[in-house]
Order: sequence, then C-alpha cells, then structure tokens
Amino acid sequence: MPSFDVVSEVDLHDFTNAIDQAGRIIDTRFDFKGIDAKFDRSELAVTIIAESDFQLTQMEDMLRTALIKCKIDPLAMTMGEVETAGKQVKKLVTMQNGLETLLGKKIVKLIKEKKMKVQTQIQGEQVR
Repeated sequence: MPSFDVVSEVDLHDFTNAIDQAGRIIDTRFDFKGIDAKFDRSELAVTIIAESDFQLTQMEDMLRTALIKCKIDPLAMTMGEVETAGKQVKKLVTMQNGLETLLGKKIVKLIKEKKMKVQTQIQGEQVR
C-alpha cells in the first residue's frame, strides 16, 4: 500500500541563515547607513524594526528574497500589524509550521474522494 506524508515544516537552521543574510544586506546598503534597522528572531518569529514604514517594506522584501535563497517558501510568512514605538516602527512576522487541523481534514477528504487505496490519518500537524 502506498504511503506519503504531508508536512509543512520550516528548517530552523535555514531560517536563521535567511535572517542573517537579510541582516547583512541591511549592513551593506547605502540607504540604510546610520539607520537603526534590524531583524530580531525568536523561534519561528521575526520582529522587523526600522525607523519608517518605507524602510519596513524594504526590509520585508529583503527577508522574502533571503528566504527564497534558503529554499523556504515566503508564503509561509504571516505578517502582523505595524506598531509604532517612539521613533521606531515594528512588524512581527511569524512562520507557519505544521498544518492546521482544518487544512489536514480537507486534505484527507480530497484523498478519500479520489478513492485511492491509501490509509490516511491526522497526527498532530501532519497528514500520514
């Protein structure tokens, strides 16, 4: 009987590398000289900190580009709201890790509709 797994996981090592690459881009770009802009990572979340909204959107693009280079799909990013704190603006970006229960059930339903001879079950954040 065939077997397969449907899993959505972000490799933490590649994620760290992507954030480091985006940080190095900020350090070398002329338009970011003398500006307090950085990426703060905690587990599967990144806080983008900049001095203006325009710089924040540029940093989002830098992060997307770095994620693509590290073979992480940027569609896994969930963007938070822009927060202002003093003269800084912040945005929280979280990475989706694992499948939501509703999506897992939808995948199982689609497989069963195809009447394939496979066993399907949902185990936590994976469909097996």
